[in-house]
Amino acid sequence: MTTSSKVWQLAARPTGFPTPEDFRLVTEELPAPGPGQVLVRNDVMSVDPAMRGRMNDVPSYVAPFQVDAALDGGAVGTVIASESPDVAVGDSVLHGLGWREHALLDAKHTRVVDTAIAPASAYLGVLGMPGLTAYAGLLDVARMRPDETVFVSGAAGAVGTLVGQIARLRGARLVIGSAGSAEKVRYLVDDLGFDAAFNYKDGSIRTQLKQLTPDGIDVFFDNVGGEQLEAALFRMNLHGRVAICGAISQYNNPDATGIRNLTLLISKRITMQGFLVLDHWGRRQEFVDEMSGWLREGKVKVAETFVDGIDHAVDGFLGMLRGENLGKMIVRLT
Repeated sequence: MTTSSKVWQLAARPTGFPTPEDFRLVTEELPAPGPGQVLVRNDVMSVDPAMRGRMNDVPSYVAPFQVDAALDGGAVGTVIASESPDVAVGDSVLHGLGWREHALLDAKHTRVVDTAIAPASAYLGVLGMPGLTAYAGLLDVARMRPDETVFVSGAAGAVGTLVGQIARLRGARLVIGSAGSAEKVRYLVDDLGFDAAFNYKDGSIRTQLKQLTPDGIDVFFDNVGGEQLEAALFRMNLHGRVAICGAISQYNNPDATGIRNLTLLISKRITMQGFLVLDHWGRRQEFVDEMSGWLREGKVKVAETFVDGIDHAVDGFLGMLRGENLGKMIVRLT
């Protein structure tokens, strides 16, 4: 017995901003699970900025996607057939074979999650990789201390919305965010408790940031790179820390200009460090325990944007790259 499943492939390597023609939706037939395997009906899947980098044929910390082969990424689904003693039919599992309706994989590459205490999408966002990225990046990489000023670029995204809230809960004196629309700015301040935020499209980023950080910046959590990174370096205090999480402003621009004021790292004795969440997996249980408590107590709000249907997965991915999401972009498949 086989199961038909739609799956997205990379049809061509994008040049600049990806287009729908760079992707191809095909149907594959999956056999019944073999020993130790499970067949999963995916319920939700993730689209993330880092997936854009994997579409380039360049060495990186993870292998690039291959042309004419299936894409992959985080997903949560329901087990519909199992040949594993450890995972039962009906279990909800987190795994790495998104971008498809059904996934056949070894049970050891799944993790059973409890969708009775949190929705499936939470394990792709607030309780998943973006949440741990925010937690470890702010507390371990940037080493935020109470009573410091924190600036978060891309603050309305999956990671940024959580960084700002964690900073507030951990005692930051001032939390500032940047976003790409007036509505996102309003959301950051009125709903998530940022002290202030600005629309980077409204004028000089450097001027707006200076107005909102009269005493400078102690910690900068950067998801954007480019002009916002350069502007933030001008405002950093002595011994400030910069955690480089992403550079989405440059992912689709091969001609992006460099940062022109890196000498400030010397004069201000700034620490700037890039990081990967993979290096902080040992913090996962501690993070889940603390974040779960905040969620139960209503101290953290979850921002999610949904696109429905496997046919629209690419639309969700491209929309995320254009900044159309508030919080985590999730594709619902069921």
